[in-house]
Amino acid sequence: MAETATLSTEARSERGTRPAGRLRRAGQVPAVVYGLQADPVPISVPGRELAHILASSAGANTLITLTLDGDEVLALARQIQRHPARGDLLHVDFLRVRRDVAIQAEVPVHLVGEPEAVRDGAVIDQSVFSITVEAKPADVPSSIEVDISGFEIGDQILVGSLRLPQGVAAAQEPGELVAQLTVSRVAEELEAIEAEEEAAAAEAAPEEGEAAEEGEAEGGEAADGEGDAGEGEE
Repeated sequence: MAETATLSTEARSERGTRPAGRLRRAGQVPAVVYGLQADPVPISVPGRELAHILASSAGANTLITLTLDGDEVLALARQIQRHPARGDLLHVDFLRVRRDVAIQAEVPVHLVGEPEAVRDGAVIDQSVFSITVEAKPADVPSSIEVDISGFEIGDQILVGSLRLPQGVAAAQEPGELVAQLTVSRVAEELEAIEAEEEAAAAEAAPEEGEAAEEGEAEGGEAADGEGDAGEGEE
């Protein structure tokens, strides 16, 4: 189940850089609410409270009830703009949602556990760290966890093999690779070096044998020569 929060808002009549700067200095964040075929509404929200919501495990997928002039609007934070150096919130778009209408959301994929092969030098190669899912707002999970403790080299995780909660569907190709357990590059390089050394040793072995045979042959010829010389002296 998605996390929920409530955020008080204020209507924003002034637009532009200077009014937005004054709001930020006062601890407010300029924002706008849009969606569900309604007109966009410029608002401001408390910066500290919004930052706390976005720092939760659900992050931008937290269902937020915005209060404005006595009305309540269910929304999700989208298009979050931050200062490039300080990370301060500069502007946020809030998307109106309905509890009974499915939406698309980005959900992180977390790998848990450690395969025995990793302790022997294998590595987990994760290429997808979040997937797009489709679900009703309250059903969007905070994250998707995959237990890889029993994995062996060559095992893979595909989008289609992820276990999603009831009411949640992946909006990506089922055959897309999420992660796989592979042999580390260092181990592969060591194996290649060892194979080259074994091949070189195998090639050198016959040459050493031939040299030994040639040495024995030369020694025999020398012995024969010495025998002939002895016969001549007699």
